[in-house]
Amino acid sequence: MASDIVPIQLSLTEGDLVTLWAPRWREDGEEWEAFLGDEDALFAFPSVPRLAAFVRTATEHDLIDHPAWSVVPDLTVAELTPDDTQRYDVVGVPELVASDPDTWTIGELAEITDMIRSIAEVCELDRVTAVLDAAPAFGLLSQGTLPFVGREGKRLWSQLMDTIAERWDEVVDSLDELVEAPEVDAAALAAAEKEVEVAEDVDAETEDETDVDAGEDVDADDEPADERPRTFWEEVGIDPVRIISRDGEVLTLRCYLNDAPVFLGTDGRIDVFRGERALTRWLAEDGAEGHDLVEASTWPEIVDKATVGELEVVVDELNVYDLTGLEDDIAEGTLTIDPTQLEQATELLLDVGDWADDEEPREALAESQPLGWLVSFVVRPDPTRLAPSPPFNAEAARFHELIDHLLERLQQH
Repeated sequence: MASDIVPIQLSLTEGDLVTLWAPRWREDGEEWEAFLGDEDALFAFPSVPRLAAFVRTATEHDLIDHPAWSVVPDLTVAELTPDDTQRYDVVGVPELVASDPDTWTIGELAEITDMIRSIAEVCELDRVTAVLDAAPAFGLLSQGTLPFVGREGKRLWSQLMDTIAERWDEVVDSLDELVEAPEVDAAALAAAEKEVEVAEDVDAETEDETDVDAGEDVDADDEPADERPRTFWEEVGIDPVRIISRDGEVLTLRCYLNDAPVFLGTDGRIDVFRGERALTRWLAEDGAEGHDLVEASTWPEIVDKATVGELEVVVDELNVYDLTGLEDDIAEGTLTIDPTQLEQATELLLDVGDWADDEEPREALAESQPLGWLVSFVVRPDPTRLAPSPPFNAEAARFHELIDHLLERLQQH
């Protein structure tokens, strides 16, 4: 996709609709922002093939004079499909704010309201702007959880929730009235839908071939693991990392310099992303510098690949850290805990603590401490050792605290 024009998905009353957004750009000394539409409507379609059919044939709309428009009609349906980071659930906002104001809730709400405010400014939706200006908290979302702690923070969040409960229908109604799905050329639509079918068939065939090849590799065993070609990530010595928590899944990067862990981030905050494309796009732009991984000698190789669109983020299973449910398992007893899951989780906690100069994880997980003794017993079982004695509520609570501190360090982009 042209970096200056972005496919987005808006979830409104009629369902999930796709359109195009041109973020702010400068032309002839002036700053502009636009959406696919005309003076009266924002064009949004119930499917990507319909969007593709429209942009390939339409000659009159607000983006036609955009500097990057010339490449858009040649984009594939896949390239016109919004990334996960460009999906905005407008109708789901009341349900979203019913959750506690944690990092993910605030981050998602900030992204949704920023997009809505852009639409309101471009399309002159004064009623929508009035709703977003009715609660000061809307303007503080970009600061994360900090404005919403303490008594004043709770008051701000409560005021925001009341505004959404009372007036969010005004926002949804205004957007429902604004969007329009123009008729598209039948032949262009058929071609776009055929393109999707072909791509699905190719994906299915590729999966079948992969399954067959995998079986042949197992049976023949003609390529020992230590003789297989090294991956790009193995060559550069930097690993993609996936963290799974009660807040969802995110991606980041980590390496070891002189045996010390180094994460993508700085000052104890880890830069994380919801999807592979969001990570690679950030690395090619804002993430090329300004964090601790620039100390790695191979870092420029990653930036170069990301810049030309050739960086493929593949997470090895050894670098997947599932933090979900462990505190509950600890509370129930040592027999309910998955040793591998616990070992990987503690590895991540220790790595992050060492990188951030935070001694708390290593102190809490020391064998001299109740939690550390339990972890050691589960991860390195020894029948000659005395088993920890229940109840394990204190150990579960301590582990929960460590996970909370880790999640607070994650900075989503």
